[in-house]
Amino acid sequence: MDGPENKNTFINHSEDSMSSPSISFRLAPAVAGLLLLASSLAPANTPAAGLSDSESRVFRFNVSPSGYPPYLICGDNGTAGIMWEVVETIAEHIGYRVEPVKVPRKRVDQLLLEGLFDGTPRAREWTDNPDEFIFTDPVVDIEEVIFFPKDSAAKFRVVEDLFSLTLVTRLGYYFPALEPHFRSGRIERFNVPRDQDIFIYLLNNDELDAAIADRLVGQWLLMEQGIQDEFRASSSILSQSGFRLMLRPGWQEFARAFNEKLAAMRAEGEIDAILSKYR
Repeated sequence: MDGPENKNTFINHSEDSMSSPSISFRLAPAVAGLLLLASSLAPANTPAAGLSDSESRVFRFNVSPSGYPPYLICGDNGTAGIMWEVVETIAEHIGYRVEPVKVPRKRVDQLLLEGLFDGTPRAREWTDNPDEFIFTDPVVDIEEVIFFPKDSAAKFRVVEDLFSLTLVTRLGYYFPALEPHFRSGRIERFNVPRDQDIFIYLLNNDELDAAIADRLVGQWLLMEQGIQDEFRASSSILSQSGFRLMLRPGWQEFARAFNEKLAAMRAEGEIDAILSKYR
């Protein structure tokens, strides 16, 4: 959100400090923005009274400032995406109204623990201190795969298949299984600034061999860009993580009810129906 707050994927950068009156003046709008965020995220109600208190039936759900397509899509017409549709459907079933909030990635864990909103999409594996939070069952799997041009003879079954190739990757993303080979030069890496750029570069540069992307993100981008027939995704997976809700402490009953409805939706084919819209 900017993608999820993925500790295996994203490289964190330290925040700048204010060291002069001129810098303080320039940062005033940013400080005002944080104060506005804090005021909009008043401490959320807890479901401590179970699921029967009608006045606490709001689920404040972090969709991040820029979303994470196709899981979360933020636009002028509202919020959409795989996670949004699933969460909104389940929340309505168990008596909650979903309210989107946009929390800066670096502050998600802290503000969630402080009770300023109720939940965010997250994989447990991406969280520094997962035991501090409540996690639901996975809604969908994040699968990092290799996308090849359709006419390429290259394949991916094991990491060694990627030796001597140049892979298009998102700038700042970290791939534990491949990092030693990037450092050694066995695999070359070509960074691009946005997910939307990955396939455009790969399509228009013969020196690039393949790209790394989450399967659903890649399928959605190819569909949006109208070039889904130009690429194929590997059946083998580079890494896999369950994408679920991370809830603030005290929301065990919400998680129980969420998991129950999620299982029913999966059994009835509703989850697959939602996924099919985005690939």
